[in-house]
Amino acid sequence: MAKPEIINFDNINYAIYKVGTWKNHYEINQIGLSREIPVTNATLHHVKLSMEEIRKSEFDIDNKTVNGFVAIALQLNPKIQKMDLDDVIALEQKEYESILEELDNLELLSDDGSVSLDTEDYLIFKLEKECHVTNSIPANLHTKKYYVDELKRIEKSLS
Repeated sequence: MAKPEIINFDNINYAIYKVGTWKNHYEINQIGLSREIPVTNATLHHVKLSMEEIRKSEFDIDNKTVNGFVAIALQLNPKIQKMDLDDVIALEQKEYESILEELDNLELLSDDGSVSLDTEDYLIFKLEKECHVTNSIPANLHTKKYYVDELKRIEKSLS
């Protein structure tokens, strides 16, 4: 029988999360809408970079330039669609500051640790770069099942 693959916590090609809840409630920030909490420095760094990329994206809506989080929320969230655009922009800024504070105060695993890819203790995603986009691919059966269930939960919450 083959030995299970071991993933080092400092491996930037993997994102490792625990399932949990954020301290604050989020309506716009997709990081805060998920239940995936980073547990490694490499994952935390990836999440922050992803947020910055989304926030750097610019879209013109109602003669205003908005960032990617605002644009995505306006497309997907009926509650946000009913709000005044200036209020949505202000809420996104508040949520961004809140999620950054939460991320900066997470207890992370030591960089010199590792985990078996077969674990059900963590969600493990393989990160693959395609042009300027990083795809997160579930790296084990536990994560694949969670991922499918999470997509259903998010879809249901937005309908």
